[in-house]
Amino acid sequence: MQFHQTQFLTSAAKLNQLPEDMGIEVAFAGRSNAGKSSALNTLTQQRQLARTSKTPGRTQLINLFSVTDTCRLVDLPGYGYAKVSQAIKEAWQKTLSRYLQERRCLKGLIIVMDSRHPLKDTDQAMLDWAIAAQLPCHLLLTKSDKLTQQQRAKTLRTVKAQVAAYPLASVQLFSSLKRTGLDVLETQLQKWFSE
Repeated sequence: MQFHQTQFLTSAAKLNQLPEDMGIEVAFAGRSNAGKSSALNTLTQQRQLARTSKTPGRTQLINLFSVTDTCRLVDLPGYGYAKVSQAIKEAWQKTLSRYLQERRCLKGLIIVMDSRHPLKDTDQAMLDWAIAAQLPCHLLLTKSDKLTQQQRAKTLRTVKAQVAAYPLASVQLFSSLKRTGLDVLETQLQKWFSE
């Protein structure tokens, strides 16, 4: 699969604006400052495919990217940080929840977390939901270049132990800056896209 050929497809504020529920989608979810957009850009070798921002919480729409005619990457709105009204937050959460529960072509969820602060309450809630829905998920521990080798090993060991009870969850370290872990992420996506 040629991830560098990924192209922006559409943005949706509501589920009825999404493309037809066919093919295969893999969604990226995470806290607003976890490095989700950077991970997508590193994966696709494109600097501006997913918009990064100095202001966390900018992604307020469901953004879809076409990898092939039938395979899409989905950038979900960040959670847990954005400085917006409670009403807007609740509307996002409702849309996000419905997407995750109702989208039949969704085959996997990448939960993006800052490796220095993994498994915050909102991350755990997202993971618990995915497991309850029998949706495979892959925890992407970003910004691993900011940790020492010893800290990286400890963080990976700790998070793996915390999700060991979930057979549908896998974990890896990742750095957009150093491009470490990119091959592992690509392998996981290839697996989901070929099922």
